[in-house]
Amino acid sequence: MDTITRRQILSSSAAAAAGVGTVIAGFGCAGAQPPEPRSAAAPTASAGAALRGGSFIRTRDGAELFHLDWGTGAPVVFLHAWALNTEIWGYQMNELVEHGLRCVGYDRRGHGRSSAPGRGYDFDTLADDLAAVLDQLDLRGVTLVGHSMGGGEIARYLSRHGTRRIARVVLTSAITPLVAKRPDYPEGTDRRVYEAIIAGLKKDRPAALTGGVALFTGAHRDVSAATSQWLANQFLSASPRAVIECMRAIADADFRPDLPAFTVPTLIIHGDADQLNPIDKTGRRTAQAIRGAELKIYEGGPHGLVVTDKERFTQDVLAYLRS
Repeated sequence: MDTITRRQILSSSAAAAAGVGTVIAGFGCAGAQPPEPRSAAAPTASAGAALRGGSFIRTRDGAELFHLDWGTGAPVVFLHAWALNTEIWGYQMNELVEHGLRCVGYDRRGHGRSSAPGRGYDFDTLADDLAAVLDQLDLRGVTLVGHSMGGGEIARYLSRHGTRRIARVVLTSAITPLVAKRPDYPEGTDRRVYEAIIAGLKKDRPAALTGGVALFTGAHRDVSAATSQWLANQFLSASPRAVIECMRAIADADFRPDLPAFTVPTLIIHGDADQLNPIDKTGRRTAQAIRGAELKIYEGGPHGLVVTDKERFTQDVLAYLRS
């Protein structure tokens, strides 16, 4: 994947700030497309333990999901945000492995190193992709950790597949219970915002995506130019089809019927300065809807807590796993 220079990032961000970057304030989650990696012998469900050393998991419809599987011990599975990939969890996975845990992260279809089949970007299919990962790796007693869009995938997974394999859940900056305005949810974000985002992605995807980095990290945060470039590179590696279809799925999703399926301990971590998923519309409402859920609020925290507050976030997850 071609990288972009600091000058390009700053230029793109400035250009987008007056357009798509401004429009996305308040929406529900956050590509040049690189050659897609292919596995010469992608594993199937029958591969069993051989998957431990593999890189890809094949879904029922033939999509290939790149995954990382580090360490031993109780499994923790990470689901990333819209347009990002599992690299975003590098800090957490490294630290938790060093504390004796097994960490699994995978790139959503159309994101990162996974294949981009051009279909299957609805939450039912994405939840079934998560099921394929858990089933083919035969993970049990799992802690699911989902960021932004990843929280929606967890909600739909629990309602479709249950908690047989799941011990705990962590939702961070999640899109639950829903984000877009509906007749019975007038406080949601106007759907024209999502339409404008998609229009911006079609017109100038690099500017639209890199312009959102500052909203992801929070303009007041001390985030290095190198970190901004790293985030921008992840955004730009996602399939153009995937980012648009996933944005449509986010706008259409209503997870209120899924939330009763959270029958395992659930920790919700949310920043009160999240401009993408404002806490009063998402984090607080999710905590109210899930019986026994714990809400931990990061004062001044933006959407991208897994990066901007990585040390605190990692320690909070680790403490939760030990509780």
